[in-house]
Amino acid sequence: MDKNIKAHLALLGAAVIYGANYNIAKGVMPEYILPFGFIVIRVIGGALLFWLLHSLTVKEKVVRWQDYLHLAACAGFGVATNQMLFFKGLSMTSPINASVIMTSTPIIVLLVSSVLIRERITIKKFIGIGLGLIGALWLIGGEGLTFNSETVIGDLTVFANAAAYSIYLVIVKPLMARYHPYTITKWIFLFGTVYVLPFGLGEFQQIEWSTMPTLIIMGVLYVVIGTTFLAYLLNAVALKHVQPSIVSFYIYFQPLIATLIAIIIGSEVLSLQKVLSAILVFIGVFLVSKK
Repeated sequence: MDKNIKAHLALLGAAVIYGANYNIAKGVMPEYILPFGFIVIRVIGGALLFWLLHSLTVKEKVVRWQDYLHLAACAGFGVATNQMLFFKGLSMTSPINASVIMTSTPIIVLLVSSVLIRERITIKKFIGIGLGLIGALWLIGGEGLTFNSETVIGDLTVFANAAAYSIYLVIVKPLMARYHPYTITKWIFLFGTVYVLPFGLGEFQQIEWSTMPTLIIMGVLYVVIGTTFLAYLLNAVALKHVQPSIVSFYIYFQPLIATLIAIIIGSEVLSLQKVLSAILVFIGVFLVSKK
C-alpha cells in the first residue's frame, strides 16, 4: 500500500478516536478525577505502553544529545502543555465550545509551519483548510454553543492548548526523518511524565478508585489506551510521511465521525446539511494533501 494512503488511514483512525473523546473525558472530569490528576494517569499510562511497544519492536537508540533536547521540547508542547491545558479548559467549558475552538488548529499549524519549517502556504492549502473549517463548523452547528463570561477562561485555555499542539506537530516533524515514530513517542512521553508530575500528583492522590463506577473506569481506560496511546501513535506514524498541515486538517473529521456514529445508533438522522458538510471536508482534505 502507498505510504501516503497509509498515512491518511492512520489519521482517519486517530480522528475516530478523538471524535468520542470530548464527551467521554468530560464525563470523568471533574466529578471523579480532577483535570491534572487525569493527565498524570494519561501520561504515565502512555509512557508505559510506548516503552513496552518500543522494547518489543524497533529497539532504536537516540544517537545525538541535541535530539534529546529536541524531544524534551516536543514533550513540553505536545504532551505536558497540550494535555494539561486541554483538560483544564474542558473542565471549565462545554464539549461543543472546545470542539469549535479546536478547529483553529490547522490554521495555526499552517502559519507556524510556514515560519519554522518553511512549508509553503499555497492557494490550494488555504482554500482546502477554509472549506474544511466551514464544513466542520456547519456540522457542529450552534446548539449548545455558549461563549460567555462563565466559559471565557476555559475557552481561552482550550485555544492555548490548540496553539501548543500546533507547535508540537511542526517541531516534531524534523525528528521523523531520523527516528522511528515509536522511538519518538517513547521519549516524549517519558519527558512528559517528568513535566506533569509536579502539577498533577496532588490531584492524582485525591482519586477515590474504590467508589468510582465501572462506566467511569472504562472511560479512563478509553482515554489512556485510545486517545493517548493509539491516537498519538497513529498521528506520529502519519507525520513521518505527510506535512504537519495535513495531520492537523484531520481535526475537521472529528465532528463528522461523531455525527456518523450518532446516525448509526439512531440518535440523529441523515440530512442534506450533514451530507454537504461532509463533502466540504472531503474536498478540503483533497486540496490540502494534493501536491
